[in-house]
Amino acid sequence: MQKNLAITFYNRGLRSYIEVDLCRQCPRQDDKGCCGYYSPVFYPTDFAYLLQHRPSLIDEIFALPHITVLDSSVTLNQIIDGDGYRCPFHTQESGCLLSQDLRETICRHFVCPGINWQCEATLAHWKDFFDQLFQYEIDLNNRLAITLKEKGLSLRNLAQRPAYFKELQIVFPQLTRPAPHFFANYPQQETVLLTRAITSGKDWPL
Repeated sequence: MQKNLAITFYNRGLRSYIEVDLCRQCPRQDDKGCCGYYSPVFYPTDFAYLLQHRPSLIDEIFALPHITVLDSSVTLNQIIDGDGYRCPFHTQESGCLLSQDLRETICRHFVCPGINWQCEATLAHWKDFFDQLFQYEIDLNNRLAITLKEKGLSLRNLAQRPAYFKELQIVFPQLTRPAPHFFANYPQQETVLLTRAITSGKDWPL
């Protein structure tokens, strides 16, 4: 079945994201879509943002069951959902409980491969943008993790977490100013209409 869909690209610097209207009626028809196949990982750049905009969410993350805590990252392992799994921040009633800006990188950038927007020549500029952003964020998270580790701080140590987050608020601005030039070279938002052949159920690739 051919279907028209809208994909919107948002340039919000480190918190940039992609939105697809098809997600509201996910072709997988299993009430969780991609949220049933990925365990979100929060890194220093995510924590730096949450400290500024919703610090209480950090406590919620660490209070979740079945998380994996490393020196500078926290993985939210999937929870059992019937005969499968789902992300702990996903509900059947309303989807993801987090707004786009609060989600970690993959959850902000992921678009199911059935849409394959990267093949569109007219969207090559956005592919370049998100490729650059993805690499910048990896490099930045690595630099932040190394800096904090050199200061003897680790998220694994419960007693050190307040000091870790306090130091993160100091070093994050130091390592992110000035912002990369490519942020300023793209519009803040662009919506494009695409037509795709949609299959239902497990035939729709994730």
